[in-house]
Amino acid sequence: MEGLNDILAKYYQSEGSIVSILQDMEVRYGYIPEEAVSWVSQQTGLSASRFYGVATFYGQFHLVKPGKNVVKICRGTACHVKGSEKISDDVQTMLHCGVGETTPDGNFTVEHVACVGACARAPIFIVGKDVYGKMTPQKAKKQLEKYMDGEGNGKKG
Repeated sequence: MEGLNDILAKYYQSEGSIVSILQDMEVRYGYIPEEAVSWVSQQTGLSASRFYGVATFYGQFHLVKPGKNVVKICRGTACHVKGSEKISDDVQTMLHCGVGETTPDGNFTVEHVACVGACARAPIFIVGKDVYGKMTPQKAKKQLEKYMDGEGNGKKG
């Protein structure tokens, strides 16, 4: 697998570097490809299940290639109290896509996050690297429409 030798050489000294290896895989590929885990497992002698155990424990890792625009809805206490559940429901309806899923066209992936640490601006809605605070379902729909039309900072198609 292209680039994996560099990742392995940079980090592999002990089992404690599994997180670092996975982080670099995520940066290189945008997710953790099964082939990459298999290759690194063979090179290190560590079972693939060790890598998957770490990858599934931490929410930062994707085992399936995410859409071009990852939509994150904060579900922390402050966001929940201020209506993030309704925002999530409306986003899923609008995109015809459940949490943890990617739209068939590959443009959007919907995720819940536990907390983004911006409780004063709750509820928080994120598309790609763009963070929107004090969201309402109507504002969230309006922002998504911009991404769908290619007007947001995200890229269409």
